[in-house]
Amino acid sequence: MPRVRAPAVAGSFYPSSPTTLATQVDAWLEQARGPEGGVVSALIVPHAGYVYSGAVAAAAYAALGARRAERTRVLLLGPCHFHSLRGLAYPAVDLLCTPLGDVRLDADLLRRATELAQVSASTEAHESEHSLEVQLPFLQRAMEHFTVLPLVVGRADEEAVAQVLEALWDEDVLLVVSSDLSHYLPYEEARRADQETVTRVLALEGPLDAGSACCTEAINGLLRVAKRRGLRPRLVGLRNSGDLAGARAEVIGYGAFVFESPARGTSRECSVVPGEGVLAVEQ
Repeated sequence: MPRVRAPAVAGSFYPSSPTTLATQVDAWLEQARGPEGGVVSALIVPHAGYVYSGAVAAAAYAALGARRAERTRVLLLGPCHFHSLRGLAYPAVDLLCTPLGDVRLDADLLRRATELAQVSASTEAHESEHSLEVQLPFLQRAMEHFTVLPLVVGRADEEAVAQVLEALWDEDVLLVVSSDLSHYLPYEEARRADQETVTRVLALEGPLDAGSACCTEAINGLLRVAKRRGLRPRLVGLRNSGDLAGARAEVIGYGAFVFESPARGTSRECSVVPGEGVLAVEQ
């Protein structure tokens, strides 16, 4: 009998109905789909409720068109919101369940992860965690064949995370880092703070401080390894909760980035659309 991690936030962060969920995600992916870019090696995507960040996340997942039919292994990193944890942890399960079906853990990545001193098993740390779960329906609709290794990141510095990435992030592995940007700042202050974070990510200039985003440990590790590998980051979406919810006294920022290989990447640049909280791609 396989061990299954049941969904914790279906019906709250995203629809629990398979039909409604698939329709919603597909609509966002179609809306976000643009000209074919390079082969994507990594994503940074938000993890709030879909009503807030779904369209932003879709802007990154829509860039996976070149990998859609490939058999892809996904290394999924996100913050550990509800559990005290040292290092990184995977769940001791075989399957991750969503309303759209089951996702199998990648046996090879898991085996190799267990050999790293900073990685351990903690089903508890994953049980209520939404940051990784909300990425699965997007992967299920954007990719035809994939397995996943989900890792929550607790108390770990960027070098510890970078070591994990160097050990596990192979050419056929898609790295997905789940992170929201600034938290609970006034609307205009949040926009300025998030734009500064965007500038640093696009320049591969770490480390970001903890106020810039949640799970900065994973982002900083990604920036360090991406710079070593010559990857090209591209911003594909940027909003905050005030753009959708109306309340602007305290907002949370959501950004989406793709990292493409230098051999097949593009040189497209991004700029803010006037009057909107979203970034658009200029050809």
